[in-house]
Amino acid sequence: MSSSRMSRISGRAAAVAATAGAFVVLAAMPAFAHVTVQPTSAAKGGYTTVAFKVPNEQDNASTIKLEVNLPTDHPIASVSIQPVPGWTAQVTQSKLATPIKTDDGTIDQAVTKITWSGGKIAPGQFQQFPVSFGPLPSDTDSLAFKALQTYDNGDVVRWIEIPQAGQAEPQNPAPTLKLTAAADDGAASAATGTPAPAPAADSGAGKATPQAAASGSGSDDTARGLGIAGIVVGAAGVGFGVFAGRRRTPAQDGSSAAG
Repeated sequence: MSSSRMSRISGRAAAVAATAGAFVVLAAMPAFAHVTVQPTSAAKGGYTTVAFKVPNEQDNASTIKLEVNLPTDHPIASVSIQPVPGWTAQVTQSKLATPIKTDDGTIDQAVTKITWSGGKIAPGQFQQFPVSFGPLPSDTDSLAFKALQTYDNGDVVRWIEIPQAGQAEPQNPAPTLKLTAAADDGAASAATGTPAPAPAADSGAGKATPQAAASGSGSDDTARGLGIAGIVVGAAGVGFGVFAGRRRTPAQDGSSAAG
């Protein structure tokens, strides 16, 4: 075999080895994960509980703080936090430029930021931070919660880019909750196969009114009266049948003897 041919074979082998090595390096890299909100959707106008899921993306540092900013253009009137062992939550309230009108009155302040600190998310681990809030706005299709993730080596990852419809996901997308149309009771019952609850007749649902009690009593009395009358008629019929049978018996006996 000529030296030139040997050189070409060696070159191909080196190229294959380099490509294989590149695939091994890519496979060994950790999967890129984001700070997200779970579940990813909720009904407009309702209350919901979500969890901000925070994975640790570094191999040699731990996450020690998470800041989540609630949208100020669509503020949420009620916010409550579920305690997370080892972590302390600090809630920041701000005055609203446009007060929120609720069933309990007008609210001019709302929670605009939640900060969790004091704990640690080690490499290869994740932590969830549950929050309950509502009512959710009805005039938007999504809520973006810009978040900052701080590591113990000083790195800060800013999850603040708003995903846009029809475009590729940004490098550091903000956790986003999609808002869907609220289903009415009939639609929900049809979907689940359970009957919808009957509407209350008045504000006194669950308490019998005097009219309803009288109506129910009258119906019961009528039913009892009809039942007694039926028993009497039935008994009379049976007695008549017995009497008629006794009257026929001597005539039949006489005819038999005459024959």
